[in-house]
Amino acid sequence: MFKLNKTSKKSQARLGVLTTARGKVSTPFFMPIATKAAIKSLTVQDVQDLGAEIILSNTYHNYLRPGLEVIKKHGDLHDFMDCDLPILTDSGGYQVFSLSKLRKIKGDDIEFQSHIDGKTYILNPKRVIDIQKVLGSDIMMVLDECVGLPTTRAEAEMALERTTRWAKIAFDYKHRLNQKSAKIKKQLMFGIVQGADFKDLRLRSLEELLALENKTAHWDGLAVGGLAVGEPTKVMYQVLDDLVFKMPENRPRYLMGVGYPENIVEAVKRGVDMFDCVIPTREARHGKLYLWKGKPDPTKKDFYQTINISNAKFASDKKSINNSNLKNYSLSYLHHLFKTQEPLALRLATLNNLNFYLELMSEIRKAIKSGKL
Repeated sequence: MFKLNKTSKKSQARLGVLTTARGKVSTPFFMPIATKAAIKSLTVQDVQDLGAEIILSNTYHNYLRPGLEVIKKHGDLHDFMDCDLPILTDSGGYQVFSLSKLRKIKGDDIEFQSHIDGKTYILNPKRVIDIQKVLGSDIMMVLDECVGLPTTRAEAEMALERTTRWAKIAFDYKHRLNQKSAKIKKQLMFGIVQGADFKDLRLRSLEELLALENKTAHWDGLAVGGLAVGEPTKVMYQVLDDLVFKMPENRPRYLMGVGYPENIVEAVKRGVDMFDCVIPTREARHGKLYLWKGKPDPTKKDFYQTINISNAKFASDKKSINNSNLKNYSLSYLHHLFKTQEPLALRLATLNNLNFYLELMSEIRKAIKSGKL
């Protein structure tokens, strides 16, 4: 499912191709976020036109609303949202972590109250696989327990043990489903490495996940979870330095929920292949634009800038929003749209930021190919 084409001589950066049931994806790549079966203010075709080859959607949110029965009536999540791109669905573990006041963990069941209507629901390792089976994910993630940083060693170890146990349940369950259904077999499944910022726990988590594999079943990829949850950047990079080079070369490596452009570049240099983050879409809604400084070049130290388009200095600025997909619109016009709260403001700002992130990944791939990164 994954072909590694090149590893840089200058860093641990890699070029590869991930094959899914709905097509091939060039790595390293960034996944635009369609949390509730929609990319904020955009269509799937919009992001496809920007160069996206895969998107991410959210198991927890789609499970609660519109619900599995609605999605089943359409076929699956792809049919529901008119998407012919591959979709990765996360497990809902992070949402349960972030809604800690609304949930209780009882054995292998997570009992939680919906943030929408207060109804009680249960997630567990098998249930999460069943939900993603209905969603028709091209890549499904196992249920894990994420802890915020900083944390104690005892809390990190408890979450690790639970994550490994849940991974085994999901791994064995998915393997049994694979033997019954060719369609389900095509759905890839990734394990998630936890362990907070403790090197030995991270390595232990990875070792325990790999120990689940056998001659007939293996992880299609491995993710690094539990980062970008409050820790300093240097801690994130240290965890990656300790862990990534130990991850199998022949599997894609996914850093969940990261990040700012410089974080992505640094993680790619450490051997990471896959990224997702709400930053480009969320910050677009607040008028924060990501722009190149001069010619696109992620190998430079200071390669991009951000601006707040609501700032008064842009009220009469005739410069184009960017030099690619929005060159026909001025900064002044976008400033006006935000000031008058026109819905088009959100669309144009989101188109700018996702274009920047997807262009960033394209430039990163070029830099690896040319030996610059």
